[in-house]
Amino acid sequence: MCLQTFANYPGKCELLRMKRFGGFDNSSYLCAMIYEILIGIVLYAALFVVTVQRSRRKVLDLQERLEKVRELQLSQQSQSQQNISRNEAKIHELETLLKKLGDENSLLRLELEEKKATLDYNNKVAMIENEKRQQAETLIFSSDVYRRLQNCLNGGRSLTHQEWTELAELVNGIYTGFTEKLYSLYRLTEQEYHVSLLIKVRVQPKDIALLTAHSKESIASTRSRLYGKVFGKKGSSKDWDDFVLTL
Repeated sequence: MCLQTFANYPGKCELLRMKRFGGFDNSSYLCAMIYEILIGIVLYAALFVVTVQRSRRKVLDLQERLEKVRELQLSQQSQSQQNISRNEAKIHELETLLKKLGDENSLLRLELEEKKATLDYNNKVAMIENEKRQQAETLIFSSDVYRRLQNCLNGGRSLTHQEWTELAELVNGIYTGFTEKLYSLYRLTEQEYHVSLLIKVRVQPKDIALLTAHSKESIASTRSRLYGKVFGKKGSSKDWDDFVLTL
């Protein structure tokens, strides 16, 4: 009966013959192995390319953040009293040159007057910002917003959405572009932003925990994590506080 079956199905006989002599199994196994190896190589190459691109993107993002930090720091330095004094000395030098130049060489005179005007403008802006910063704590601590913040602490409750909005407006009104500067460095979550706002108005970590309805450990972790994300290196929670206070 077996012979009759094979006679009726010659294809099966051929398959059986190939299987018996090992031709079918060996060639199929070899093809399968080659196929799997090729698929593995393609997947590995794709994974390698994606990993390299992600690493490169992270490096570029970090470089961009650090460049923005450097620009912010240079901006703060330009507002320092030392820089204002240097600008005043340069303005005095330019005034002296302009007196000596008289009416001669009108093009050079215009260039010197332009430099003098630029230095004069930069100094005025720096002095205004410095005066605002010197008065900042008085303005903040005497504000209705800060008094409501203290009431929240005394009542043991977190700030409402409206109170967060008012606090942000107060901070940005005194420290020009504070929120914009923060978000230009890193896309903060709402909680991270709230923590940074409270740091800016010099609220203590334990009180930040209460006002944001988080634990003290969570607040410490948020601050140190933010420093690491922005600067690309490990830092303490105080490192982030110090940076925020310079903005």
